[in-house]
Amino acid sequence: MMPLSDDNTGRRLTPVVTYVLIAINVLVFVLELSSGDAFIVQWSFVPARFLANPAGEFLTIFTSMFMHAGWVHLLGNMLYLWIFGDNVEDRFGHAIFLVFYLLCGIGATLAQLAFSLNSNIPNLGASGAIAGVLGAYILMFPRARVNVLVGRFITPMSALVVIGFWIILQIFSSVGAFTASTQTEGGGVAYMAHVGGFATGMVLTFLLGGTSRRALPY
Repeated sequence: MMPLSDDNTGRRLTPVVTYVLIAINVLVFVLELSSGDAFIVQWSFVPARFLANPAGEFLTIFTSMFMHAGWVHLLGNMLYLWIFGDNVEDRFGHAIFLVFYLLCGIGATLAQLAFSLNSNIPNLGASGAIAGVLGAYILMFPRARVNVLVGRFITPMSALVVIGFWIILQIFSSVGAFTASTQTEGGGVAYMAHVGGFATGMVLTFLLGGTSRRALPY
């Protein structure tokens, strides 16, 4: 079940920040490809390394959220940001949306850190920040219709269903990943970052008054 688009008829602003974020993510990934593994290790967030030298590794909290592990990782994240980010930016405004996005990324990183204090595995990706965007979207536009590819058919579904399914998947995956981590330490998806980013997005949406503004006509 893959979302393809949503209804943007009520959007009032050109989502400049969303477009810029997508462009930065793509450019950084191209830089990763040309610079090799040393670049990835240097600028990814590594929990154990960060705790050993917080001041020296502080910048990786931000750089890691613009890096990706491969084309599928990048394209999947950018698809979600493209579909859901523009409407959240429209509701918040450009400047607040940028701050919101970065704070969601920080919240995601800290959530993953809390569950992997001794890990030396590099953490990277925009997934946590984008999860925060989804958290805001489901609160702001619960009745929005999202066009979803199911098998060979495109079907309109409620945002509650689409994002709700995503939430359930992340929760179950987090439990599985946490259980597996007690047996072995290996690479994979940082599901706790997804959960942490989503929760941060929902909390910030309430604090920033995103749910109290006039709903867009979906």
